[in-house]
Formats: sequence, C-alpha cells, structure tokens
Amino acid sequence: MLDKFLARCVFLVLVIFFVFYDSSSLIAHAANIDPYIGRYLHVTEPIALEMDAQGNTRLFSPVELSVGKKLFEANCINCHVGGATLPDPQVSLALTTLQGANPPRDRINALIEFMRQPMTYDGSQETYWCRQLTPNFLPQQQIESLAAFVLAAAKKAPGWGQEDF
Repeated sequence: MLDKFLARCVFLVLVIFFVFYDSSSLIAHAANIDPYIGRYLHVTEPIALEMDAQGNTRLFSPVELSVGKKLFEANCINCHVGGATLPDPQVSLALTTLQGANPPRDRINALIEFMRQPMTYDGSQETYWCRQLTPNFLPQQQIESLAAFVLAAAKKAPGWGQEDF
C-alpha cells in the first residue's frame, strides 16, 4: 500500500516537472522568434527552402529565420531596406531579381556563394558594393540562416524588394 502511494507521488512529481519544463521551454522558444517572422512571413513551423538546383531542401525553423533577420539587420539593412537596394535600385532582393541574376541567387547555396564572393548582377566581375561575408566573419550555420531569411522574405513579405514597399 505504501509502495503504491510512493509510486503515485513520484509519478505526480515527474508529471509536474515535465509539464513545467516543457511550458518554460516553449515560452523561451517563443521569445526567440521575431514577431516579423510570424506576422509578415507567416512562418510558425519549420519551412523547406531549396538549397540547390538539384532540388535538395532543408528545413528552417522560425528561430533560425529570426537569427537570419537579426543578421540581416546587423549586416545588410543599410543598403537593403525592405529588400530594396539603395545603391542600385535596379538590383533589389525581390525574388524575380534574384532569379534573374547570373548565376541565379534564388536558392540558399547560390545566395551564400554570392555573399561569400559578391559578383556583379551579370556575374562578370567582383563587386565591392556588397560586403563579403567570409567564414571567419559569418560561419556556415549563420549565413544559411541569413540566406533563408532573405529568401523567405523575398517569397512572402509584402512589398519586399519593391521600390514602394
């Protein structure tokens, strides 16, 4: 009888612990998600984005997109407010513009390749208008989050890359 009572008490304590632990981690998880990601990109669950032209995809969580947004604000927003390109308005971060670049920049790996070594829109030469993001400056996981944010915004954010955003 005492064994059953102790077993029930231990079970109850474990249930309370896991409920509290899970709810506190959900709150912490939600605190790391930028409201822009849900409101304008409509992302509340991981989304699949194309990594390359072969159709390989990777899931990006709302937290990773939030990290990408913070990196965008820290490194890109001075020239790319709302996805526009202030120094060269003809070359915005709109999806159609990214697709029209040579080579196209509408997939994660291609956009990372551009950010690692910026080239002119026609791909003919290096450009110094865009900051080069070396692996020492921005590791692979962070640059993937940055590229994922740019592509998700290009696909879903109202007015992204438009002159009249």
